[in-house]
Amino acid sequence: MAKHFLGIDVGTGSARAGLFDDQGTLLAAAKADIAIWQEAGGIVEQSSTDIWRAVCSCVRDAVWKAAVPPESVAGIGFDATCSLVVLGAGGEPLPVGPSGEPERNIIVWMDHRATEQARRINATGESVLNYVGGSISPEMETPKLLWLSENMPQTFTGAWQFMDLADFLTWKATASLARSTCTVTCKWTYLAHENRWDEGYFRQVGLGALADEGFSRIGTEVVPGGTALGGGLTAEAAADLGLKPGTPVAAGLIDAHAGGVGTVGARGNVGSILTRMAYVFGTSACTMSSTREPAFVQGVWGPYYSAMIPGLWLNEGGQSAAGAAIDHLVRMHPASHEAARIARENGTSLSHWLSLQAERRGGAAALSDLVGEVHVVPEFLGNRAPFADPEARGVIAGLGIDSDLDSLIALYLAGICGLGYGARQIVQVLAEKDVAIDTIVVSGGAGQSPLVRQLLADTTGKVVAAPVSQEPVLLGSAILGAVAAGRYSDIDAAMASMSAMGETYQPNASATAWHEKRFKAFEMLQQVAKAIRTH
Repeated sequence: MAKHFLGIDVGTGSARAGLFDDQGTLLAAAKADIAIWQEAGGIVEQSSTDIWRAVCSCVRDAVWKAAVPPESVAGIGFDATCSLVVLGAGGEPLPVGPSGEPERNIIVWMDHRATEQARRINATGESVLNYVGGSISPEMETPKLLWLSENMPQTFTGAWQFMDLADFLTWKATASLARSTCTVTCKWTYLAHENRWDEGYFRQVGLGALADEGFSRIGTEVVPGGTALGGGLTAEAAADLGLKPGTPVAAGLIDAHAGGVGTVGARGNVGSILTRMAYVFGTSACTMSSTREPAFVQGVWGPYYSAMIPGLWLNEGGQSAAGAAIDHLVRMHPASHEAARIARENGTSLSHWLSLQAERRGGAAALSDLVGEVHVVPEFLGNRAPFADPEARGVIAGLGIDSDLDSLIALYLAGICGLGYGARQIVQVLAEKDVAIDTIVVSGGAGQSPLVRQLLADTTGKVVAAPVSQEPVLLGSAILGAVAAGRYSDIDAAMASMSAMGETYQPNASATAWHEKRFKAFEMLQQVAKAIRTH
């Protein structure tokens, strides 16, 4: 019987499953939406019960669509957003916010309620902070844990386990409490290069209770992504998923890091694993670059040891809002309602439809005429890198009174360029620490447009490559499953066999001067926005 590998990805808005063969060919994929609650004060929450339901639904659908027997699924890999799951006794959900609803037991990655806690943690100057780019983010888990301890002490004290979402999924599947090196190193301050938590840090920032317990509620067993967990699928999880009990399950990854695994080690003649930067372009954008020795880059998270590729150090940057920033930007325009209606009738998203309209008007070659004098700094949810400034906000300059489709396209293109200039800043600060990037490998739903890929090449001045696989994040998780199943000896071997590079986009030399001028304007607008802040 042929063997297949299942990649399961839980993003911000949906769970997805993809079934692959051992060469990385996608046989079928399925998707199930998940609920999300947003409230004032930067609160964004989800439900682990709802997410597991969605995972089970899309797994069953993908296997059915592939028309293969469930017994052919030989390995399973999970990835998920870096969201905080809180479980009480018996694994029951506990409330994490003002609603008091136990089902709402996840503080989502993009939740910024812990901005003040992050500020206080950063003021301690603890040495652990050197491994998060010098400044911890409210998107990470220790500020969120501190918020819970201060604002919902009953939940904090009554919690049985605090888990990153990917680790919750592998626990739900296998009953193993092992944590992934990826999740706890990148978001919880675990020092993977020393195989330890820093007890002094937790006591200094106000989370000494976790140290007193020997860190039993946040993880005492930490293993690399791809490690086979427990005895594989439990009978209960197998029944939920429609799969065979005992099927190997891999320790998972954060979703962006799975995208990195699905791309940076791919076969191809552009760049290498050490000169490729993964740009995972979805709701947010994450950048992943690997080095043999640790690179300490202010404002870029890391260096993290073995957090994505075992044995290599990782620097992680990105933008807190990317696809979400463009969606928010264009929906503010008077013409967006009508444009969105037309896009729906054509079976596509508004952003993708706008990219097609821009292509019909000349695309990247006509960019200066299409954009005009509109400038956008799309930092609506802050600057993740390289400034680590959660209080940064978006800036739009050069608007006139036009309200037609052309002006909507101009706003859209200026926003895409803004994301590209933000990526350019990350590439620049990496270069200052001798992390040389020659190729940006783009993945994620928001980066599938050829126009977007060309603009990313033009704005950064780097070659942009796209993987052959249309689902590189799912592929990254399937690679983990293949390693856990023993089909490949390690992640390096699995990447080389299951992923390949596809189209490449060269920077347009004739546009260099125009983008240089625009980039300077971008940085000036960032500086002005910071200077006029009230706090």
